[in-house]
Amino acid sequence: MIFNLTAEEIDAIKLSCQVAGFSLLFNLVPAIAVGWLLARKEFWGKSLVETLAFLPLVLPPVVPGYILLVLFGNEGIIGKYLLAIGLEFAFNWKGAVLASAVMGFPLMVQAVRLAIELVDKRLEITAMTLGATWLQTFFQITLPLAGTGILIGAILSFCRSLGEFGATITFVGNVAGETRTLPLAIYSLLQQPDSDAQIMRLLVISVSIAFLALWLSQWYARYQKKKLQ
Repeated sequence: MIFNLTAEEIDAIKLSCQVAGFSLLFNLVPAIAVGWLLARKEFWGKSLVETLAFLPLVLPPVVPGYILLVLFGNEGIIGKYLLAIGLEFAFNWKGAVLASAVMGFPLMVQAVRLAIELVDKRLEITAMTLGATWLQTFFQITLPLAGTGILIGAILSFCRSLGEFGATITFVGNVAGETRTLPLAIYSLLQQPDSDAQIMRLLVISVSIAFLALWLSQWYARYQKKKLQ
C-alpha cells in the first residue's frame, strides 16, 4: 500500500519538508537582495557576482558539498570556530539545510531578478519623486509587483531542496533520522534487497509533493495574470 509507511519513511518525509522549509527561509532575504542588486544596479564586478550566484547550478553537486565540508566541517576553516560556540553543521540536519540552501539559491535569485526586471522603473522613480524613501519604494512598489515571480522562485527553491542529494550526502552523510532525507532514503533502499515496494512509496510521495508545489505556482501565476488584465 502507498500509505502504509514505516517509521523510517515517515521520518525521511518529515525531515525532507523540514530541511526544504528552513533552507527556503535561509535563502529568502539573501536571494531577494541579490536578485534586486542584479536587476537594478550596474557596478564593477557584476559579472563575477552573477557567476558566483549561479555557479551551483552547473557544478557537480558533490563539489559544493565538499567545499561546505572544508568550510563548515567540524575541523573546517569556519566550522571549528562555530563548533566552539555550540553550532555544528557537519552530519546533522542543520548541515542538510545549508547544503540544500546553497543548491536552491540560484533558482530563487534568477526568478527574483527576472520578476524585478519586469517592474516598470518609472513607477519607482515616480514614487521617490513624490517623497517616498528607497525602502518605502521597495516594500510598497517593487516587492508587491514582483511578488508573483518571487513566490515562484521560492517554490522552485523549495522543490530543489526537496530533491537535493549530492551536496547533502557529501557534506552531512546519510544518517538515519538526522540527515536521511527522501532522496537519501531512496538511495539507501536501492542498496537493500526486496525494497521495491518501499522505493515506490517514496517515489510516489516525492513526485506528488513536487508536482503539487509546481502546479500551485503555475496556477497562482495564471491567477495573478488574469487579475491584471
